[in-house]
Amino acid sequence: MSEIKTESRIQVIDRAVLLMDAIARYSRPVKLKTLSADTGLAPSTAYRILLSLISNRFVERDYNGNYRLGQRLMQLTNRLHTDIDLRAVSLPYMETLCEQMGETINLTIREGDVVIYFEKVTPNRMMLVNQIVGSRAPLHVTAVGKLMLGLAGKEEIKAYAERTNLPAYTRNTLSSLPDLEKACLASARQGYALDNEEAEIGVGCIGVLIHDKSGNVSAGLSVSAPIERRKDEWISELKRAGEDISRQLGYRPDEQR
Repeated sequence: MSEIKTESRIQVIDRAVLLMDAIARYSRPVKLKTLSADTGLAPSTAYRILLSLISNRFVERDYNGNYRLGQRLMQLTNRLHTDIDLRAVSLPYMETLCEQMGETINLTIREGDVVIYFEKVTPNRMMLVNQIVGSRAPLHVTAVGKLMLGLAGKEEIKAYAERTNLPAYTRNTLSSLPDLEKACLASARQGYALDNEEAEIGVGCIGVLIHDKSGNVSAGLSVSAPIERRKDEWISELKRAGEDISRQLGYRPDEQR
């Protein structure tokens, strides 16, 4: 009898993970019907598991009854950086960049097929691009997301395209595999990426990556601005800040070769 109960509990955990993985693939809150179809779980089963995940703050339900990942996952992710706090190291550089550029500076981390806005610094001005901390965006419509895909290589770009079908958010979204592959690989070679109104019309971004002491990608650093205010000279400043933050996190590129 105890073995049956143990097996049942493990199955519930597996199903909970399936649901959270399914939610993570979307940049916006997801309907129960969609989650049921994506996971193969009956709606009643998915609903019961989601209720438990909500009570433990791993999932949140919005006023429309749709589901998104909860803040507890953000808190647990932050604990991965217990030796050197990513946010604490990055914030002074973000504040300096914000002061120099007069635009919103974002710190993002990857979770599955999306990036999560982990921290931001905004200027004191009327017209600005204001990303919400905790919000999500698909990799292929963000500058740092394209960089992450580019570093992972052609096979990962192809697998991502097959998983997500590359939904278009604007007329500029890279919704074909050849276009996305070309942009991602070029971005990886040059060490920075651009978002040319691919997530939102009127908004342009520049992104670079931050590496940890193991050489892995730890986060993304980006500036978001109205497209007409974006400046090419910001690229070198952003790259320098990304390199400085990476060094403080223990990254030594010469030792990674």
